Formats: sequence, C-alpha cells, structure tokens
Amino acid sequence: MRQILDFLLYDWLQVEQLAQRERFADHGRETFGQVLDTCERIAREKFEPYNRLVDLEEPRFDGEKVILPQATKAAWDAYAASGMLSAAQDYAIGGMQLPYTVESAANAFFAKASVSIGAGMLSVGNANLLMAHGTPLQRQVFAHNEFSGRFSGTMCLSEPQAGSSLSDVATRATPDGPDFESDPLGPRYRLRGNKMWISAGEHELTENIIHLVLAKIPGADGQTVPGVKGISLFIVPKQLVDEHGQLTAERNDVSLAGLNHKCGWRGTTNTLLNFGEGRFPVRAGQGGGGLDGKGAGAIGYRVGAPGQGLHCMFHMMNEARIGVGMAAAMLGMAGYEASLAYARQRPQGRPIGPAGKDAGQPQVPILEHADVKRMLLAQKAYCEGALALELYCARLVDEWHTGTEGSREQARLLLEVLTPIAKSWPSEWCLEANSLAIQVHGGYGYTRDFPVEQYWRDNRLNMIHEGTHGIQALDLLGRKVVMEGGAGLKLLAGRVRQTIERARGHTSLAVHADPLARALEQLEAATEAAWATGVPEEALANATPYLQGFGHVVLAWLWLDIALLAQAGTAQHQGLRAAQRYFFDYELPKIGPWLQVVAARHDVCRTMRDEWF
Repeated sequence: MRQILDFLLYDWLQVEQLAQRERFADHGRETFGQVLDTCERIAREKFEPYNRLVDLEEPRFDGEKVILPQATKAAWDAYAASGMLSAAQDYAIGGMQLPYTVESAANAFFAKASVSIGAGMLSVGNANLLMAHGTPLQRQVFAHNEFSGRFSGTMCLSEPQAGSSLSDVATRATPDGPDFESDPLGPRYRLRGNKMWISAGEHELTENIIHLVLAKIPGADGQTVPGVKGISLFIVPKQLVDEHGQLTAERNDVSLAGLNHKCGWRGTTNTLLNFGEGRFPVRAGQGGGGLDGKGAGAIGYRVGAPGQGLHCMFHMMNEARIGVGMAAAMLGMAGYEASLAYARQRPQGRPIGPAGKDAGQPQVPILEHADVKRMLLAQKAYCEGALALELYCARLVDEWHTGTEGSREQARLLLEVLTPIAKSWPSEWCLEANSLAIQVHGGYGYTRDFPVEQYWRDNRLNMIHEGTHGIQALDLLGRKVVMEGGAGLKLLAGRVRQTIERARGHTSLAVHADPLARALEQLEAATEAAWATGVPEEALANATPYLQGFGHVVLAWLWLDIALLAQAGTAQHQGLRAAQRYFFDYELPKIGPWLQVVAARHDVCRTMRDEWF
C-alpha cells in the first residue's frame, strides 16, 4: 500500500508544494514521510495483530462499566501518544500543523490494520466542530483535551424512533434555571431523551467522553419548533468538569441502556444512551446551579445559537463522511492484498490450451487464470481508485483552508459535490472488492481461517452509517448538483474535460478520452432530464442509480488523470495503467442503464404500492 500512497501523494497530488504555504512551511517530504512511517509502524504493531481478537471478544457490560480487550487500550494510548489526534492543529495547542491530506493518508494505515479497534475519527471530528462553532472556553476545556487524548468524543444524532429523520428527534433540552446563560462553559440546559447507534458511547479508554447531542428546546408554550430548524446542539460530558477542564466528583446523568451486537466493527462499542433518566441524578448547583430531583436531566452546554444545531453538526458529519470513505477504501485494500497473496501461492488447475490438458504437468498458481486476474484487477481498480478519491478530497480541504481566494471557492464547490461520492462510492464498490476477495479464496474465504470474511463484515457498515446510501443520493441529486445554479457540477465537468483534452494528446490514452467525454455528457443530460418537470418526487425517485452513475464517471476521470502520470515502464505504472484500462472496459459502460432510468424518470419505484408487494 505504501507504494501507491506515495505515488498519489507526491506524484499525483504534489503535496510537497503545500510546504510553500506559511502554515506548512516547517514541513516537506521528509517530515511527511516520518509521519507516515510512524503511523505505519504503530498500525502494524498495535492494531493489526489484534484485529481478529477484537472481532471475537466483543465489548461487554458488567453492570458498571464496558469491558474491552487490553489491546484496545494499548492501541488507543499509542495513537494518542503519536500526536495524530492534533496533527492538523496549531502549534500553540500542541498540534503539528500538518496538511489534512497527509493526516488522512497517515490515518489510512489504522483503518487498514483494524477499523474495528478504530483510531480518532470521531474524537477529532467532535473537537474540530467545537473549534469551529464553540466558545473559547468550550474549545479549551473540551476540544483541547480531545486533541491530547485525555477525553474522547461522540456524535449523538439518531434516536430509536427517528433514525435518519433528524427532524423527528424527540430529545428535549430545557434551560437549567433562571441563570442558565451565566455558566462559563456555555448556556446550560437539562437534556432528556434517548440516542441510538452511538459509536464509542461508553468505555474506559479515556478520562471522559464528550457527547455532542442534537436536541430541541421547547418554547414558552412547551412546544418545539417542527423540523430541523428546531434542532440545537449541546455538549454533554459523561463526567462533569469545571471551567479548567478538571473532572468533578459528579457523573452526569448519561447512562448506558444497551450495547448493540453487530455484524462487523465488533471491537467498537456501539450503544443506546439514555439522557436524564435519573440513574445518575445531578445535584442542584452542579455546573453553576440548576434543578433538584431525580431525573431532572443531564447537564448540557449549548453550542452555537438555538436552532443552529444541524448546521453545526454538519461540520462533523461531512468530515466523518470522508473518513468513512477512507475506511471503506482501506478495508477493500486489506482484502485485495490478502487475496493477491493467496492467489500467488495457491496452486490449482492448469492453463487453458493444449499444454493444460496434460494432468501430469504441475498445477499453476490460481493467479495465472484469467478469471482470477479479473477479480484481482477489479479489486485494484476499486480500492486504489477509492484511495485516490479520498486523498483528492482531502487535498481540496487543504486548498479550501489555505489556498488563494479563488482556489478556496473552487475547492468549496468541488467538495460540496464530491462529498456524497467520497462517502458512498468506496462504501459500495470496496465492499464488492471484499466480496471478490472471498471469492478468490474459494471455500477458505468463507471460513474464519482467513481474514477476508471479517473485512467484508466490517465494510458492510459503511453503506449505512454517517448517512445511508439513499441519503447520499438524495443529497447529491436533490441539493448538490443544483445548488448555486449548478456551479459545483459545472466546475467538476470542467476539470473532467481538462483531463480528457490532456489524454487526447497521448497516443496510448486517446482511445479512452471519447468514452469518458460521452459518459460526462450522459451524466449532464440525465441531471437536466431528471429535473425537467421540476417535480422533486419524479426527479429523486431514481437518485441512487444517479449516485452510482455519477460516482463511476468521477472514478473514471480520476483513473484517466492518474494514468497520464503513469507513463514509465515500471511495474507500478504498468499496474496502474492496467487498472485504468479495466475500469474503462468493464466499469464505465455500466453507467448507461443507471442514467437511463434517471433521464426517463421511470416511476415504478415511486408508484409501487404496499399491497402489491
């Protein structure tokens, strides 16, 4: 993996050029390489050897605390000690001021070694949200302690009755007494409600867990504002703290209602949490005063203005979506490498042709069979293409934060359009890569003697969490490609056409320019046709095929762009060119049927009735 990672970072994305910017002036290829080396080593030593262990020894609750294997604690401590939790932060708060592209690449090693043990995605995203939307004291008390690894963080959105429908959340937050706005940590509320699917919601890995919770504030009449406009955001620590970040003697009224037992990601606790049920009643005066009585509610400090909760939370959600895409890519990569190694050493059968009919001849490795090569090529095209997509998006984040005014605006627009793809495409196609990895192993792949079945189980989550496939599709076709007059899609199409024109100047790649140009035209035509009637129900009924077609066009573009740099005769470059050819020959033609139903606004999925099933 390191070879393709270095190629994408240095040859394709040219991350060394970022060192010319003031923020990254202390860095260069040497320091970037040192970070990658350190993370690769920690992942190899502290994460990878225990991936099967944490899959078999699921978290359990003994009535007081959640128990995890000791290896999980050792892995967390090693990750926190590496400084990666604060890698992109300012020197002033202990950060490294690394480009996000390098941070993302370094974290890829941990996702590949054991996504189930996990690293710091949620904690870093939680802290980054507070750095963007919190008060100075909220940043200091909560975010800075998450960056150091002393605290960890979660995001609490879904509820048992609401799921992805955040407008229907029922958790309530009421002001904690008449002086609720005077608390130094922020306006203080009492929260009551339940949250579901909370990853890392309860554990003993850190001193404290900082929950970011979406809830609604009732008005004077006791009613809440309907829809997402009524949602606010709150910091709800597991253990109450003072304004200096020191733990008090009082635990907040946040309790574990149960652990979810999952298909994959078994090493990560996934919880149902109750807020304000009275198991840990907080006395009056905690956090600067409040209500007496059992079940008064969990203490929470509002982040941002009332009603701005979802706006703030999207800062963490969008960051997490790129992280989920990277996790999916790395699980696919782990399966690809395992099946490639197996195919190289597993003898079976003989070549097709006259020589293969001689049963007295020795068997050949299964890698010699064309169909096995097909499955391996598909995995390579999916996983290395997905890695390129995630790193490209990470590079856009750096451009958005540190580029010139014009480049920042372009990066923002491209990220708006590409974020649904960055989350969804690897989640679907690197899962398919994991399925192919099992197939390459044959019957052995279906057993626990080999790791590929676990990679598939772990990867199956990525199409669901941080916004399901369908949610991403609705976001892409319903918002991202039409927002600001379609500016993001137009900008992306311009970038694709630039690559097409460059490819036409290369004899070996010119043959692929026209297929991509036609695919782009199909995508633009389908986008326009979907919205031709202006009826959202008609346009969005086939949003998922649109997402699939859009993603394949983006990946074909990235592969062609990469192939333009892979002109040398090295084995690596030949491999990249073969993967690019595979994608254009076997994958790009799939977009026709997907986009056809979008353009025709086929209504069978929309008009199907319950009783007909």
